[in-house]
Amino acid sequence: MNYLFFKNIHTLLALLTISGFVIRGYWMMTNSGRLQQRMTRIAPHILDSVFLGSGIALLMLLSLNPLSHSWLLAKFAGLIVYILLGSVAIRRGSTHQVRRLSFVAALSAFAYVVGVAVSKSPVSWLAYLS
Repeated sequence: MNYLFFKNIHTLLALLTISGFVIRGYWMMTNSGRLQQRMTRIAPHILDSVFLGSGIALLMLLSLNPLSHSWLLAKFAGLIVYILLGSVAIRRGSTHQVRRLSFVAALSAFAYVVGVAVSKSPVSWLAYLS
């Protein structure tokens, strides 16, 4: 398979992942019972696993070592922050206010990761200011 195929799959999966997170965040804010449905709890893990797999495939295809590229390290760090904040937002937050703040912070972390991916710089979107 070629680079463009995996890049397009990875980009599509990123869009699906954040779209699903926004929907689940809306359900969290409106106390919807849909958030408790079995498929709502399982599907994001499947989607995110394929998303991660496509990213790993791109790394292997391009022979990139994340330890050798600061932007890749920043992308992984941002991804971990997004996952942790998303977990607090959707499930683990002790109060509704904590979950809402975590949701906004998780969206910000995702935007940072996208900026790093686009700019190939750990300063994310700020790279375009200079």
